[in-house]
Amino acid sequence: MLNVNFCGIDFKNPVIAASGTFGFGEEFNRLYDVGMLGGISSKGLTLNKREGNSGIRVYETSSGMLNSVGLQNPGIDSFIKNELPKMKKLNTKIIANVGGATLEEYIEAILKLNCSDIDMIELNISCPNVKCGGMAFGIKSSTAFEVVKEIKSVCKKPLMVKLSPNAEDIVDMAYKCTEAGADALSLINTLKGMAIDINKKRAVFDNTFAGLSGPAVKPIALRMVYEVCKAVDIPVVGIGGIMSAEDAIEFIMAGAYAVQIGTANFIKPDIALDIIRGLEKFMEKENIKKLSEIRGII
Repeated sequence: MLNVNFCGIDFKNPVIAASGTFGFGEEFNRLYDVGMLGGISSKGLTLNKREGNSGIRVYETSSGMLNSVGLQNPGIDSFIKNELPKMKKLNTKIIANVGGATLEEYIEAILKLNCSDIDMIELNISCPNVKCGGMAFGIKSSTAFEVVKEIKSVCKKPLMVKLSPNAEDIVDMAYKCTEAGADALSLINTLKGMAIDINKKRAVFDNTFAGLSGPAVKPIALRMVYEVCKAVDIPVVGIGGIMSAEDAIEFIMAGAYAVQIGTANFIKPDIALDIIRGLEKFMEKENIKKLSEIRGII
């Protein structure tokens, strides 16, 4: 009933754990069987190991949170050697989320992942909480086109490009990435935000700015997913403030093939299971046999 196929990959359901909120799945698997998920998007990976940002990394806001983790990760080689074998035992689809500061770093990382046993690559050209790279590629459509085109030319895995809501024109960005050869798109990444500690009279984050996620961004994310789905003919994965099955259904009705659950995992670690069960109940109640019956009906 809930299975969905895109980019030649058969997901048992459309619920995917979002990058940066689920680690590599091991910790959550101690709490519940994460094999029930459609997939897991890995912690953001870079060619070389990163320690991440200094100072406060997560800060609660009204109806959401700000994060400035800075892509802390073990690096591609360590991921392939140490983390991926454990992820493959989780019995769900594995998406490797890849970031970088230069095009050369992206390409070298992709070449290494080509030889690994992952199912898909999610190209992060939209990270707002690192000092250089990533975000720079996700703002201007022309730059994103060149980056995606170069990466697609060497990528042997299905390539999903993660878009930034901070792009100059999200629809044009989506169109250019599609034109460059992206197999799928995911959106949105976090919105660029900040917080100030009025007692210390300074920005909360050492990098000043951070990424805003959670329920506060959902209406913006839903609007952008809707616009992008109307503009391109490749699969779109919706992300942004999804906290319930009802939220997930909205994104599917807006045109999304699947959804990613992020900030909600911090609030209720097994919330993805609630969403999967809620989707099943809704489909039974409405006598819906396949998600394609409601995908993009708005």
